[in-house]
Amino acid sequence: MDFLETVVAERGAHAAALNRGGWTFERPKGTRRSEWVRSLGAAIEARRQEGRLAVIAEVKRLSPALGALAPAVDPAAQARAYAVAGAAAISVLTEPRHWGGSFEDLRAVREAVPTIPVLAKDVIVDAVQIAEADAAGADAILLIAEALDDERLAALLAEGRRRGMDVLVEAHEAGAFGRAVASGARIVGANARNLRHPEEIDRGRARLLHSFVRADQLFVAESGIESLEDAVALPARVDAVLVGTALMRAERPGELIKQLAGVRRPARASRRRAPAGAR
Repeated sequence: MDFLETVVAERGAHAAALNRGGWTFERPKGTRRSEWVRSLGAAIEARRQEGRLAVIAEVKRLSPALGALAPAVDPAAQARAYAVAGAAAISVLTEPRHWGGSFEDLRAVREAVPTIPVLAKDVIVDAVQIAEADAAGADAILLIAEALDDERLAALLAEGRRRGMDVLVEAHEAGAFGRAVASGARIVGANARNLRHPEEIDRGRARLLHSFVRADQLFVAESGIESLEDAVALPARVDAVLVGTALMRAERPGELIKQLAGVRRPARASRRRAPAGAR
């Protein structure tokens, strides 16, 4: 099996164990989802309307390709630094084995930055994982098109929407990206990293795929962005960047965020409204 297939099998086993154990996940008492949730899509759209690139800054301890990044990081402090520097949203790894993530990290970030969206980053293959992310305080989830067939992708996208969560559907491969776009997700992403072989990065992936994105969708370039020059080189269609490794390795991550957030985006004609309930 390649790396992605291995992780899909592992996360599937985790989800099966949760389902067998009858686990249920509930939001914190005293909270109402309508007041608690922050929209990732709205945050990206707001930056675009300002003519700026939205930065989704990531908290992760490990990299499957590079090993340890910052295993002892304080996720709350890291998230606060990101927010102060101008990040539009925070992505938090929750997959434990290969990225060193946890829902404890996500909860810490949620408490530290209550006013900006938090994305739960995992290899999601079952609805119970979405429930777990929802209960931990995630505003949005990630789905990987290569990890899901069309039926499962549609079902998990619908489950995220049912819970009032935004859903980012990503892909690296051209065929899978076409499926991500066709899923009707409001937010789609082109991942420069090939999760089948994580050491492989194609920084031209966003340029290759951007023309397939619909006018009513938001487009995120993921991975491989290490500098201002990398961001400037992205096609104008890119609305946001998701940056993790470069920030976790930087001595002053806030400086990189400020540079990226300062990249100008050309104005576009008003896009038609996304379908009701599309997130």
